[in-house]
This record gives sequence, structure tokens and C-alpha cells, in this order.
Amino acid sequence: MLLDLHTHSVKSDDGRAKVENYCKWIRKKELPLDGFVLTEHRQFDASSDYRHLEDEYDLLILKASEVETDFGHVLVFGVNDDLLAALDFSDIRLPIDAVLSEAERCGAFAAPCHPGRKRVGLFSHYEEQGIVDGVHTVEVLNGGSIPGEDEWSLQRAEDLGYRGFGGSDSHVVSRIGLCATEFPNEIITSVGDLVDALTAGNFQPISLRTETEIN
Repeated sequence: MLLDLHTHSVKSDDGRAKVENYCKWIRKKELPLDGFVLTEHRQFDASSDYRHLEDEYDLLILKASEVETDFGHVLVFGVNDDLLAALDFSDIRLPIDAVLSEAERCGAFAAPCHPGRKRVGLFSHYEEQGIVDGVHTVEVLNGGSIPGEDEWSLQRAEDLGYRGFGGSDSHVVSRIGLCATEFPNEIITSVGDLVDALTAGNFQPISLRTETEIN
């Protein structure tokens, strides 16, 4: 399966894409995506139900979160009530140690995104504060990266032995699917399946960007 693990809708404060318009764009452009994950900023959108869109467009639509920590932004997959009770997702300086440990305790999966980006990326904080224990997976391909960011992410992840995945980080419809994650031989139908697949580590980052779409 091919999933875009990092997207934002109008539910995010800087998102301009409606979820149905993502679906329409994927089908119109015949993108090879099997689905996407909505990772809204500093929140978990528990109320929205996209099952009718999944049925209409034959796409998997899952929900996760992008939280902000003292070591940059982190995607959290498998958010549940226990995790929401343990962490204040609206906090822009969550301790990354708490995010990683609480996610594991609650059966979720936490992984830093765009780690090669200045200020909001993990590796820029490594330069100043040292390496964090408990990180094992990072987003190495991000559709919003400027030249040099993904290259640094890929190199540092390799040096540190981290697994890497991809996501578009789309905030507008036309950016979805620029980067994604392939799960060979996996059938993912739920957030639980996604967490299991990420934990198993059998995935690889994919770039679908054309030369004109690379910033």
C-alpha cells in the first residue's frame, strides 16, 4: 500500500484543503495513493467522520496529529483517549521525552517530521542539545522541504540508524502525494493496522515529485 502519512486540512489553522477535495484531486490526477493520514496541528480531530468519503472515492482516510515539542515537530499515529489525557496537544513546547514515552505506553507511534528543517526539525536541535533516546523513525521525505532539507534528513537518519518514511505535509490540495510511504505486502484498513506496520518497520519513503514540484 502507498499512503501519504502527513497531510493537513482546513481543521489545521494553516490548512486550506477540504478533505473531499483531496479525494477528488487524487482521483482526477490518478495519483497512486491508496489513502492518506490527516495530521492536524496541535490537536486530534476526534469528531470528523470520513467513512462516506472513503466509500465514495475508495481511499483510506486516517487521522493522527502533529504536535510541537522542545525538539521540533512530531507526528503521532494511534492517538487515543489515554494519550489525550496524558499530553496537552495544544502545548507548543511539549517535552519530546514525554511524547515518545507516553505514545509508547498508550500503544501509539510517535515519529519526528521534517527533521532536517531549521527550528522545527529534530536534527537542528540535535546540533544544540544532543541526541534524544527513544527516537527510531523519522520522516526523511517531506513534500514541503526546500533543497537540502531532505538530503540532510536522509543522511542523518542513515548515520543514526533511524528508519525513514515519507509524507507530503500538504496544506493545499495540489500538494498531496508529493511524498508518501510504501508498505510492501501490507493491508492497512485502520489506525491500528498503521501503528502495527510502522512498528514492524517494513516500509520505505517514496518521492512522487516532478522537477517542477521540487521547491
